[in-house]
Amino acid sequence: MDYYTPKHVAIMMDGNGRWGKQRGLTRSEGHYAGAQAMEHIIDASIELNIQVLTLYAFSSENWSRPKDEVNYLMQLPVKFFKQKLPEFQKRNVIIRLSGNIENLPKKTKKSLLQAVEQTKHNTGIIVNFAFNYGGRADILQATRQIICEAADKQIDINQVNEELFQRYLYTSELPDPELVIRTGGEKRVSNFLLWQSSMAELYFSDKYFPDFGKLELEAAISEYRRKQGTKQNEMLS
Repeated sequence: MDYYTPKHVAIMMDGNGRWGKQRGLTRSEGHYAGAQAMEHIIDASIELNIQVLTLYAFSSENWSRPKDEVNYLMQLPVKFFKQKLPEFQKRNVIIRLSGNIENLPKKTKKSLLQAVEQTKHNTGIIVNFAFNYGGRADILQATRQIICEAADKQIDINQVNEELFQRYLYTSELPDPELVIRTGGEKRVSNFLLWQSSMAELYFSDKYFPDFGKLELEAAISEYRRKQGTKQNEMLS
């Protein structure tokens, strides 16, 4: 059954704020709990031999949230990597980023880039943080780059195909996800990896992300394996 283990799993970590409110806590405290849950999911992914884990940490739409909440979400990577980066180094984790980080607060941007730099020589699981990421924006920025390079005659516009286009996406060095998981009970893709997940299996969990652990991840992968096995059997019959 290892043949059916997805190489790349992407997770929309939804429900942190609602998890906090349900417990009489602030939304920010819910986000903190979500950050702790991320570490458990990374550990579980290592144990399950997943090669790439993409986590939707901050979407381009999240800027519309209350200012205090956005400020907290900008501080969270600084705290998270300060606490967890030494452990990630021990676990041989590679940190990658997908998204537009140019206009992030200086401390946030510095923390994210340091995590990438300090883990770039590791050889284990790739943990890709989608931060200030939006699927439509990703496609647009790739399109702009191609138009500019075509205008400068660096590429022939007639040779643009899916393979070439993918090289300009934020995830250009990563395989497409085979399994996309959304926690929190909602059943929509919310502008996440629109191009990359076009052929992925979608799995929706009613669990808020702070409650989504190894058992829930195993359940999602089991469902993925079941579907892949069914498809394989249909092809052979």
